Amino acid sequence: MDKHIVIVGAGVAGINAATKLVDNKYKGKITIIDMGKDPHKRLPSEVMTGMLGAGGWSDGKLTYHTAIGGQLSKYCGEDKAMELMDQVIENFKHFHPKPEEVQCSDPQAEPDFIKPYFGLRLFPVWHVGTDYLLEIAKNWYSYLVDNEVEFMWETKVSIIDFTNNEIWYEGNDTQFPNIAYDELIFGVGKSGIDFGKHLAEKYDLPTEPKSVQIGVRFEAPQHHFQKLIDVSYDFKLYRKFDDKGVSLRSFCTNNNAAYVAVEETYGNYSYNGHAKKDEKYRNDMTNFGIIMEVNGIEDPFTWSRNLVKSLQINGKGLYYSPSRIPSHTSEGSYVEATQIGNTVMDEVREAFEGYFKYIDDFIDGMKEIFPTLKDDWGMYIPEVKYLSPEPLVDYTNLALTKYPNVHFVGDALSARGITVSGAQGIYVAENILRFS
Repeated sequence: MDKHIVIVGAGVAGINAATKLVDNKYKGKITIIDMGKDPHKRLPSEVMTGMLGAGGWSDGKLTYHTAIGGQLSKYCGEDKAMELMDQVIENFKHFHPKPEEVQCSDPQAEPDFIKPYFGLRLFPVWHVGTDYLLEIAKNWYSYLVDNEVEFMWETKVSIIDFTNNEIWYEGNDTQFPNIAYDELIFGVGKSGIDFGKHLAEKYDLPTEPKSVQIGVRFEAPQHHFQKLIDVSYDFKLYRKFDDKGVSLRSFCTNNNAAYVAVEETYGNYSYNGHAKKDEKYRNDMTNFGIIMEVNGIEDPFTWSRNLVKSLQINGKGLYYSPSRIPSHTSEGSYVEATQIGNTVMDEVREAFEGYFKYIDDFIDGMKEIFPTLKDDWGMYIPEVKYLSPEPLVDYTNLALTKYPNVHFVGDALSARGITVSGAQGIYVAENILRFS
């Protein structure tokens, strides 16, 4: 009998899962539910929810390595993980209006000048181009709709009954606000992580605690970093303090036409970034996250939520710089942030409970290897990757150990990148096809 597959979340994981099913002529019904809007209605500023999620809407860099962006090879092995990521990249190319412009950078050597202060992770990155993500989303959406995938937009899932295979939702005008499923793919992004945590607690799911992932979005004129950008466009500098349970990395580097983007999650502001390809957007800026991974904090999800909440003034996140003012968005307005001085910055350091010293140290290290940087920089506070406790899953299909027809993918399974999230979705779809 053909099964009804319901996918919660129209992000990269869920969309790639649906595409794998459609490409292989799956005969059952496929329904995708998302809080956001379809790509024809979604505004550029609506970063967090909607078709292709947050990463597929405002980023456009596909990392091509199993050590970056979350766990994948632990479930399926190194070779299979790379095969799955190949499929994600091919999907983005397939729906790209100019696939010939999707290019790969593949740095090979770590430059000597960074070695006294940082390590540098080298890995291939496919550059899709932020400018093209809207058209990719529209093309991809049309393909799935044409193949009879049903979408329920602006619909918030409020209850999932794993025992009776039912989903209850709000925001839709129907008088029957529930839907039954045979297979469920739970692919919520950052804005739904608290819901995943709630489900884990409600059903007493065995989980693996995760680390805190929090920091700042750093921004400066590009020329300060050019000698490293020439080696690695999306450079990943890192430092480790193993005895303190702390490591830091630069994350999601954007250059040439680089813009800081506001993310609003749980009513609070945090920051990310993206880069345009069109020369008309060139601003010769660089931005990247400086993210700390902190282990050993009890209930890291709640700790992160409370910290982010404390870093809001006037309903916005914060901006600190020794010399600069907030920059402009790609739409021409200032990035929404409350600019603070040294006194409030000291309060920020206190809110981080001593951990901000590692970010200060990271910035001091960059001043050493990029001597022109000096005080010509600013940082948006905070940048955060919410990771709830990861549910234990069957490695063959990413299904919950207690509920074999419920599959967790993407951010809900601690993925932190577009390629890994999409690969997890495809992996689940392959298993469903195998037994359909």
